[in-house]
Amino acid sequence: AYLGPPEVNITSCQNCINVTIKLPTTHFRKRGKLQSLIDIYEELNYDITLKSQDGEHKRPRQTTTKEVFSTVIEELYPSRNYCVSVAVSASLNKHFIPSPWKCATADSEARQGYHEAAVAGALCVSAVIAVVLKCAHSAGFILQKFSLPQTLV
Repeated sequence: AYLGPPEVNITSCQNCINVTIKLPTTHFRKRGKLQSLIDIYEELNYDITLKSQDGEHKRPRQTTTKEVFSTVIEELYPSRNYCVSVAVSASLNKHFIPSPWKCATADSEARQGYHEAAVAGALCVSAVIAVVLKCAHSAGFILQKFSLPQTLV
């Protein structure tokens, strides 16, 4: 029997992507209860292949004992598109079907948040400068009105 494909979702984070993996379902029953792959194999291996403009890169094999789990792929270039495919296998079953490719752009959400924070910060600084100038003007430190002597009026 072939294992897979797993269900894969990815979201972007700052210089990274978060990969959520849901193990494929089975059709095996034990005492009327549908068995998960973890029920059957206890521990599964998963391989993540990362694809970008630089080509494909297979990440080191990892293991899981959970039905749904996440892993973060870090140290990615910001604003670059990355795609992942995940394959699940067991020590007793090397036959698998990898997931379809899922893609996301690293850092896109973080950059958007940074842009909004920069605009908000600029508005706050502008408001503070306006208040300081208004106070300085009211106190007579800037744009003082000089009264001309009576003879020149």
